[in-house]
Amino acid sequence: MDDKNMQLPDNVPASENTGSSPRISIEPSQPEAQAQAGQAPQQPGAQAAYQQPGAYQVGATAQQPHAQPTPQHAASMPATATVDTRTVVKTKTKKLPVFLASLSGLVVGAVLVIALVMTGALNIGETNVEAPALSDSGTSGTQTIQIDAEDTTLAEAVAAKALPSVVSISAVNERSGEGGIGSGVILDTDGNVLTNHHVIEGATTIYVEVNEESYEAELVGADASSDLAVVKIKDIDKGQLTPIEVGDSNDITVGEWVMAIGSPFGNEQSVSTGIVSALYRSTALRGTSGTSIYANMIQTDAAINPGNSGGALVNAEGQLIGINSVIESYSGSSSGVGFAIPANYAINIANQIIAGETPAHPYIGVTVTSVNAFTAREQGLSVSEGAVVTSVNADSPAEEAGLQPDDIVTAVDGESIASADGLIIAAREHEIGETITLTVVRGDETFDVEVVLGSDAELQEENQDGTTGDSSGSLMDEDEFRQYLDDLMANR
Repeated sequence: MDDKNMQLPDNVPASENTGSSPRISIEPSQPEAQAQAGQAPQQPGAQAAYQQPGAYQVGATAQQPHAQPTPQHAASMPATATVDTRTVVKTKTKKLPVFLASLSGLVVGAVLVIALVMTGALNIGETNVEAPALSDSGTSGTQTIQIDAEDTTLAEAVAAKALPSVVSISAVNERSGEGGIGSGVILDTDGNVLTNHHVIEGATTIYVEVNEESYEAELVGADASSDLAVVKIKDIDKGQLTPIEVGDSNDITVGEWVMAIGSPFGNEQSVSTGIVSALYRSTALRGTSGTSIYANMIQTDAAINPGNSGGALVNAEGQLIGINSVIESYSGSSSGVGFAIPANYAINIANQIIAGETPAHPYIGVTVTSVNAFTAREQGLSVSEGAVVTSVNADSPAEEAGLQPDDIVTAVDGESIASADGLIIAAREHEIGETITLTVVRGDETFDVEVVLGSDAELQEENQDGTTGDSSGSLMDEDEFRQYLDDLMANR
């Protein structure tokens, strides 16, 4: 069986299977006179309607396997059959009450529509959709799109509003000749574009495509640990830029309709739709520049494929609620499980980068490594999973809370953690200044410690990491595994 991996989508469209369910109709028996005339009453043949699952391309979705329906053949009926007589009772509806009820419904509906129109809650004929700029650059970045409310679907309206704000990014390393294609979101009329760090990582030249024109861009700054970066388009007329409208990612719910926009496999300006599948998904992925922490991500079944990275996840209002970043897949293509960094977090990091500040994250102030069964047995630890503190930073929240080297953190706010990465992710799921409760094992003693999360900005400037960890301890190499088995056999 293939392994399922969390992957960064850097560069086939999902197929959606359609099918129709069999419809069963029950017909009344033929009149009794037909049987008396020597005719066999007609029996409806059993029919099975099924449709082969078809696939159609939708921007970026991955084919999902579906079981083939089993066709059923019509059963042959005998020439003669016993006639069952049935009593059919027909109900007669009085026309006057139905007419009065219908008339009342029409009057109430008309009054409601008139009230909505007069209050401005409902515009009939056309709708104006506005997306304000995010910066005061002197040039208005507001877009006004005329939409025919009668002839436009929700997906068409959202695409018309959000597509101009999503660009394709080509990142090239001229020394190695390597490169890739990702996506980005226009933040303001100054030309700042938000994307994933892994889209532009290692690039010496960056190009952004806007309105089918390619422009060179420069890197403003990046936060590798959050997998976010900002690039700025050079030499472009500000009137060509359409900043995206930013929504509140804290205000979304599971089941909410969403659209993913980006450049899957290099196909610019592609959209796919779906729903919010889940919230608060977290993971850590290792890259060439270190470990990226993805906390509180939005899970969606809108297709996200290689090339969608850095693109927009928008709601039914065409507002940005997430930056598409990660997929979970057996094949490397969309399997309907994609993840986006919440917009509130991403925009906060972007604003710090644009302001020339070092992006700050919540931190505990410890260096940790993971516990596994082998290290627990070798070192005589009382637990077989968790995060072992190897050092405590001076004047850090951890030191103030009384944490010591060799302490083992097994839970955060009552939620068990299995590795060093788990502790770091748990810290990133909170805000700077929040208080978290760590469950700590020290020797044979287990107790809780409250830690007020600090900011790692100063430590980053000193090229340190406020809460670092090595999760490799959670895995055993071949020699460790053999030794572990030998020890088990010797002490069985």
